[in-house]
This record gives sequence, C-alpha cells and structure tokens, in this order.
Amino acid sequence: MSGAGDQGAEDALDAYSRIVTEVAATVTRQVAAIEMSVATPRGRVRRGAGSAVLYSARGYLLTNAHVVLGADAGLALFSDGTSSALEIVGSDPLSDLAVVRSRALTLPEPARLGNADTLRVGRLVVAVGNPMGLAGSVTAGVVSALGRSLPTRSGSAARVIEDVIQTDAALNPGNSGGALADSRGTVVGINTAVAGVGLGLAVPINPTTRRIIDRLQREGWVRRAYLGLVSTPIPLPPDVAARVHQDVALRVVDVIARSPADRAGLKPNDLILAAAREPVRDAQGLQRLLFDDAIGRPLPVTVLRGTAMVDVIAEPEELAAFR
Repeated sequence: MSGAGDQGAEDALDAYSRIVTEVAATVTRQVAAIEMSVATPRGRVRRGAGSAVLYSARGYLLTNAHVVLGADAGLALFSDGTSSALEIVGSDPLSDLAVVRSRALTLPEPARLGNADTLRVGRLVVAVGNPMGLAGSVTAGVVSALGRSLPTRSGSAARVIEDVIQTDAALNPGNSGGALADSRGTVVGINTAVAGVGLGLAVPINPTTRRIIDRLQREGWVRRAYLGLVSTPIPLPPDVAARVHQDVALRVVDVIARSPADRAGLKPNDLILAAAREPVRDAQGLQRLLFDDAIGRPLPVTVLRGTAMVDVIAEPEELAAFR
C-alpha cells in the first residue's frame, strides 16, 4: 500500500509534468527552425542552422548571432508547417543575439518576453528548440547558476558573452537560438551553447538585452564598448562585506590578452567592487555600462586584490575593432 509520502511525490510529479507540457505546447508554436545561407557565384550555400523565437506580430524573430554568421538570408519553418524566407535585420556578437524577419503572411502568436532578472537558482525552466527535422525539441530543468560569462572566439577575435543563464535543461544540436521559458511560458532567455554534459547556457532577456534587441530591430547593429573580461559573481566573506559595504562582487576569471582590461592591469582573481563609481554585483552591472557612450572614455574600476583595494582606469574600445 502506498503511503501519503508516495501520493505526495506522485502529485508533485504530475504538477511538474503539467507545467512542462503546457509550456511546451505554447512555446513550440513560437519557435521556428531556421537555415541560413549565402549567395555565391555557384548559387546559395548553406552557412548554418538553428532555432529562432518569434517575438513580434510583425515577423521579427530572435536567434543567436553565431547562427547567422556569414549568411545573408535564410528560411524559417514553424512547427505548424508554415515556411517563409528570412532576412537578417541585425546581429550583435557580444551578446550573441541577432534579429531576423519572416515575411510570412500568417504567423503564430508571438512569444511573451519576460525578465530574467527575476530568476533565482532552482527555478524551473523549459528549453524549446526546433532543429531542422526535429520540431518541438523540449527539455526541462532548473536554473543552476546566474551571472556567468561565456568566452567565445571567432577566428583570431576573442569575445565574452556576459551574464548568461546556466541551466541543467540539456540543449541539443540545432537548439541554438531557441527559447528558454519559465513556468508561465514566458521567454526569459535565448539558448546559446552547451556548457557540458547535461548543462546549457542562455542569453538572458532583461532590460539590457531588450535595449540591444531594440537597437538591432531599428538600426541593424549595436555600437558596443569592449573590456575583455571573463567574470562570475561571488558572495563576499562577512568581514570583507562589512569592510566594502556590499555583499557580492564580480570575480575576474580570465582577462583577454591585449584587451582594454589587460592594458588597464586587471588580473584573474581580482574582485570587481565598482565601475564608474557604482557598485558592481553581477556581469550585467558591467554590461549596462558598455554601450556607445563608453567607447574611448576613462572607466574607473575598483577591485579588491588580495587584501588591497586597487583603483584602475580602463578605456573601453569599440567592439568592431575585434571583429
């Protein structure tokens, strides 16, 4: 005979299954498979493929910048069989976000974009992709870490994608550009990479990335400042927190060689406490400072190095210099 504990476990599993099923049913319709290509003298050549999330009734979709890299057009295929040509509206390598547009006359209801700043470690999330020939690829899990940085490389150019969401909702090939949704079916991230066995990373949807998306949709590009740090937020020990009057700092994991951060003298294991004389508690705290108005201007950064407080002046450069 099963006891109350067994019944409670079954009820919890049923509730979990219902949430995942409902989110998958909604979001799968809003995620398209995309195949990108480029025109050559011999005809169109395939450049890459992935997924994209419809977020506007006017046909705009979000995907990853690395999915559209080297392409000039593409094809979108939705789970209901609707297909259409795609144009690339804009791409931002630093956030790994790109906006493309479908010209289909009939489109699904667009996704609701949320705010990943409200996420907490342990929250349920559902990853939905639409790889070519595998419509509705769905995995579920929890947020396992927040505020991570993802170093990337394109040829000889090194970049860092800031403030990514880490989840144990495993990603499959072709899921890049797909949706990471919360339990209400709101899209809180765009899946970008596999972090390891059973782990995935997603670019968050938040006020900073909404600014990027708006720029891409309106202007086709984002003029960005670049520092060249790989970082992660960490809690400060109580004695240090009392000394510096904040609980969390940003630990420098790596510094890109010959980057503005490197020239300023920032080093791995530095704890960034403030930038532009404002407290820094996560990667987004830096990212929101690094738009066009920061390029070429002195950026004061305060770090804790061992037991010493160190002030440095970095001078962010335009990201285009690293393309």
